Amino acid sequence: MMKTSTIVAVLLLCASLTRSQPVWYKDLERALPSLIEMYKHLHAHPEISYQEEKTAAFVAHELRRLGFEVTERVGKYMEPSRVSYGVVGVLKNGEGPTVFVRTDLDALPIEEKTGLPYASSVKTRSDAGEEVSVMHACGHDIHMSVLLGTARLLSGMKNQWRGTLLMIGQPCEERGAGARAMLNDGLYTRFPKPDYILALHDDASIEAGKVGVCEGYALASVTSVDMRIRGAGGHGAYPQATKDPVVIASQIVLALQTIVSREISPLDPAVVTVGSIHGGTQHNIIPDEVHLQITVRAYKEEVRKRILASIERIAKGIAAAAGIAPDRTPILTVNDKEYTASTYNNPAFTRRIAGVLRKAIGKENVVEADPVLAGEDFGAYSLGNKIPSSIFWLGVVDPALMEKSRKEGTTLPSLHSSEFAPTPEVTIRTGVKAMASIVLDLMRTDN
Repeated sequence: MMKTSTIVAVLLLCASLTRSQPVWYKDLERALPSLIEMYKHLHAHPEISYQEEKTAAFVAHELRRLGFEVTERVGKYMEPSRVSYGVVGVLKNGEGPTVFVRTDLDALPIEEKTGLPYASSVKTRSDAGEEVSVMHACGHDIHMSVLLGTARLLSGMKNQWRGTLLMIGQPCEERGAGARAMLNDGLYTRFPKPDYILALHDDASIEAGKVGVCEGYALASVTSVDMRIRGAGGHGAYPQATKDPVVIASQIVLALQTIVSREISPLDPAVVTVGSIHGGTQHNIIPDEVHLQITVRAYKEEVRKRILASIERIAKGIAAAAGIAPDRTPILTVNDKEYTASTYNNPAFTRRIAGVLRKAIGKENVVEADPVLAGEDFGAYSLGNKIPSSIFWLGVVDPALMEKSRKEGTTLPSLHSSEFAPTPEVTIRTGVKAMASIVLDLMRTDN
C-alpha cells in the first residue's frame, strides 16, 4: 500500500506539472481536430506556383474570421502580366514589437502516390501548357495549418501579448519568386515593418514531436544558369568539317566539377549541378547547338559570384580551345526571376528561440540541425540580415516509421517525394505549440 507521504508527493508533482503548462495548451487541444481537417482540405486541393488563387483565398478567409485586417494579391513579379496571390494579415494589439510569421502557399507538379484517403488527385496546366499532377510534396499544407492554428490561438488571448502580429501567406516559394514579389510590392511600406521574422519548414529526417534549430547559415542561395553552346553541325561521317558542340559540352560539364574542388575553399560549402543537357536529333547528325541547365548553390554571396565567373571563363575557354570563333562563344543566362538568396538565421535570435522551444516542448525534443544546401526564399525578408530572422525545422515522421527505418536501414520518403506523408496530429500540435510560444515570448506584456 502506498504511503501517505508518497501519495502527497505524487499529487504535488501532478499539480506542479499542471501549473507549468500554459492554459492555452488546452485551447490548442480543442482546436486540433479542426486544424487537422483544415490540413486535409489543403492537402487534397493543392495549387502550383503562380496559381495559388484558391489556397490564398482560403488563408485570407480564415484570417479575416479571426479578426485580422487582410489584404490579398500582394506582390509584383518581374513579369507584369503575372498575378501574385500574396496574403497579408495584420492584427494590432497595442504598443509593442511587430512580429512577422510566414507560410508558403504553393505545391509541386508531382503525382501523389501516398495512398492516403485525402491524397491529391488534382491536375492542372503548367506554364508550358502541359497537364501536370499537383501535390503538397514539400509540406506547405502543414505550414499553412500551423500558421492558421497559431493565428487562432493568439487572436483569442490578446490579454497575454502586445504589439502587431503579421501573418504572411507567400506564393511561389518553389520557384524562388514569391518573397521578392511581396517585397517589391511594398511589403514593408504598405504594412508595418517587422522587428522579428519567423518561419518553420517541415523536415522529413526529424520525427514528429521534435523541432530542429540551426544558427547562422541554414539554407543556400540557388542560382539557375542556362548555357547555350554553339558549334557547327554536319554529318557524323565528316567530323573534321564540324565544330561538335556535344564534345564541347561534355568537356565543359566535366571541367565545371573542378570549380568547387579546386577554386573554392573547402571551408565554403558549394555545389555546381548540371541538371540537364540537350542537343541533337539523330545518331548520324552533329548538331549546331547544345543546351545545359546548371544550378549553383552556396552560402556566401562572394562564393556564388566567383562560381558564376568561373563557369563563364571555363565555358568560353573550352570553346576557344575547340576552335569556336569569338562570335560563336557560349552564351550564359542567369535566371534572375527565380534566384533564391541564402537564408541566415540570426544567431542571437535563434538561441532565444531555442530556449523558448525547450521550455514549450521539452529540451529532449529540440535538436541541433545541420545547414543544408537546399534553397528557400525566406532569407529575402531579413533585407540582408538587417532584421532578426530565423526559420526552424518541424519534424513530421511517425516515430515508429523512423525506428523501423533505423533498424532495417531503409530510406524514408524525402521532401519532394511522391510518397511524402507527414504525421498530421503530432506535427501540427508541435508546430502550433512551438510557433505560438515563440511569438508570445517576443510579444509578452512584461517585455
